[in-house]
Amino acid sequence: MLPYFGNTPINKISATTIRKWQTTLISHPAGYSETYLKTVHNQVSAIFNFACKYYRLPENPARICGAMGKKNADCLLFWTVDEFKRFAEAVSDKIVSTTIFNLLFWSGMRSGEMLALTLNDFDFDTNTVSISKNYARLDNEDLILEPKTPKSKRKVTLPPFVCDLVKSYVEKLVDYEPDERLFTVTKHYLKHEMSRGCKKSGVKVIRIHDLRHSHASLLIEMGFSPLLISERLGHEDIKTTLQTYSHLYPNKQGEVAERLQSFF
Repeated sequence: MLPYFGNTPINKISATTIRKWQTTLISHPAGYSETYLKTVHNQVSAIFNFACKYYRLPENPARICGAMGKKNADCLLFWTVDEFKRFAEAVSDKIVSTTIFNLLFWSGMRSGEMLALTLNDFDFDTNTVSISKNYARLDNEDLILEPKTPKSKRKVTLPPFVCDLVKSYVEKLVDYEPDERLFTVTKHYLKHEMSRGCKKSGVKVIRIHDLRHSHASLLIEMGFSPLLISERLGHEDIKTTLQTYSHLYPNKQGEVAERLQSFF
C-alpha cells in the first residue's frame, strides 16, 4: 500500500486512485495470487472504514470501486514427489539451486523466509531450522523484516538428507560468516531457475509459492492433521489451512461409519 499511496492524505484518495492501484497490483511482475489481491484490498478497505467511523471521512473509495481478487483460489497447483524429483534432477548442476528447492519443497517455508536464513538458524544435531525473519528487496536494497505473522516464527524439523544438502552447500562457500544470509540470490533468480528446471524436466510449470502448496498436499496425503500442518506452515490460524486445503482432504464419512459399526 505505502509504496503506491505514499504520503497522500487519506481524504484525497478517490475511487479512481484505488482503481489505478488495483491495476498496478493485478499486473505486477510478481504475479500476485487472486487470494492475496483480495486480502490486500480488504485491508485497504478496513482502513477507510475506520476513517469513516472515527474521523468522518465521507465515503470509502475502496468500497465504491469494488474489490479485486477472489476469496478462494480456483485450484491449487502443486507437484507430486515424483514431479519434484524430476525437477530437482534438472537443476542439480547448480548446488545453490539444488539446496534451495529441496529446502522449499521438504519444509514448506515461504521463499522470503528461506532467503532470510543464516547458518545460525540451523541446528544439525536436531535437524531443525528456526524461522524468525523474512527477506525482501525494495529499491535495490536488501531488507530483513519481521515474519508475515507472529505464528510465522517457528521451528521446523527437516529430513536429515536436506540438512546434509545444506551442510554440503556451506562447505563450498568462501569467506562466509554464520550470521550472514546463507542464500544471496534474488527472487528473480528463483523464477529463472524454476523456469529452466521445468523446461528441462518437462514437468508442469508452477510458481515458487506453489512449492509450499506441494509440501502441504504431501502432508495431507500422508495423513497428518490440519493442526500440525498449520503449525508447520506458520499459518496464523488453522482456519487458513482448512480454507486453503480443505478440498484436498478425502471424504472420510464411509470410514467413520465402518469404525462405528466395528464397535457394534
